[in-house]
Amino acid sequence: MGKQIAWNEIDNTAAEILEASDIIWDCAETAFLETKSMKVLCDLLRKEGFEVEEGIADVPTAFKGTFGSGKPVIGFLGEYDALSGLNQVAGIAEKQAFNSGAPGHGCGHNMLGTAALSAAMGVKKYLQETGKSGTVIFFGCPGEEGGSGKAFMAKGGAFEGLDAAITWHPGDNNRADTGSSLANYQVAYKFYGTSAHAGGAPHLGRSALDALELMNMGVQFLREHVIPEARIHYAITNTGGYSPNVVQPYAEVLYLIRAPRNAQVEEIYQRVNKIAEGAAHMTETRVEIDFVKGCSNLISNKVIAKKLWENLHEIGSPEYTEEEMALAKAIHESTDKPYESIDKFVREYDTKADKQEIASHKGETLYTFILPFHERGIQGFGSTDVGDVSWNCPTAQVYVTTWAAGTPGHSWQIVAQGKSGLAHKGLIYAAKTMAGAAIDMIEDPEILVAAKEEFDDTLGGEGYLCPIPDGCRPRAIGMTKA
Repeated sequence: MGKQIAWNEIDNTAAEILEASDIIWDCAETAFLETKSMKVLCDLLRKEGFEVEEGIADVPTAFKGTFGSGKPVIGFLGEYDALSGLNQVAGIAEKQAFNSGAPGHGCGHNMLGTAALSAAMGVKKYLQETGKSGTVIFFGCPGEEGGSGKAFMAKGGAFEGLDAAITWHPGDNNRADTGSSLANYQVAYKFYGTSAHAGGAPHLGRSALDALELMNMGVQFLREHVIPEARIHYAITNTGGYSPNVVQPYAEVLYLIRAPRNAQVEEIYQRVNKIAEGAAHMTETRVEIDFVKGCSNLISNKVIAKKLWENLHEIGSPEYTEEEMALAKAIHESTDKPYESIDKFVREYDTKADKQEIASHKGETLYTFILPFHERGIQGFGSTDVGDVSWNCPTAQVYVTTWAAGTPGHSWQIVAQGKSGLAHKGLIYAAKTMAGAAIDMIEDPEILVAAKEEFDDTLGGEGYLCPIPDGCRPRAIGMTKA
């Protein structure tokens, strides 16, 4: 009955939550610029009686809303940032921007934050109705895309005192996440040279662009000599201008270095630094190494993840209208590799029965089934700043279908589906799943005891060390066209 109180509240407040999700889709603000989106969520929290604190951990667009008192203290993690350049008309299966170059919610964070808030509202209602001891905190976490907002928040102590943290992510399948992610550093390398007339006096110039290109070449040779799980990506963000008859006095490149553990990222980072410094020596230029952000690898707590998985089953996936299925089919057919996610899970699951069950859904345009619980966990090759929360307390997340099968990540197709019935129904399903798992933990303290034991065993005495150095501040990077 306790969970039903929360689920009824989620249904009763669904209209305003879905409206908030659509408004945030319309805002589409990139990392650390999410002022309008933040206001939508903070206004909702205040309306619902949460005590709201803005600008937590000295991150201007981070906030939290708290309700209740005493133990346990359970946090819900919400995101609301968009991706640059992914503006897209909603509800159609063809690429069409209505404001070319503007941001778009290509990772579904308009849903992510609102569903987490809906779950917190459900648990709040449960605490009110039952009189149980417990505190629920909704964390507004900005800048996940390229900004690692949660890492800055963790560095500022935002997640201290939590007994557990729960979050989710929109996707093309329903599952509890038991795997890990890659830690990463994002670093800008800025080269300073000397300008000169490239034809008349080239000997007087020292090319920053030459230095940048030599650095990139050196990193290409490094790739053979790092662990296979590592990833090194870069984007040249400034080539020094548009005049080939000028020796470029400035050039800049942005690197993203990933590996399964923070220490491995640090080792590769130091080697990349040496390459950058070598390139500067070769060209008689100067390099400035500007650390932008970092995030830790994810430690999924399987005890809590199992509760999320059980609640997925207890609630059951939504039913969809013919119109919603038609959109899913059209989006599915617009993708180049529509079966990629199913193929990955067939490869990674251990038992023949699980592989056969998953493979039986191949060819579906919308995955409504729930993936089997994966005890071992799958190593992911993306990154998430949820990892930094997971080093501070037992943390788990669930994935819920909100878009068509095989929809590519960070794509216009995700943006197109962000205000659809697929998105709305998945959002509510996720909210109920998270609220249900939280209430399980409140009603059965042994769940949190087991989760804490797993957390301590996994860390093995290793404490959290934030990968972001002192003095590094959150910042907006890239295209921010409104």
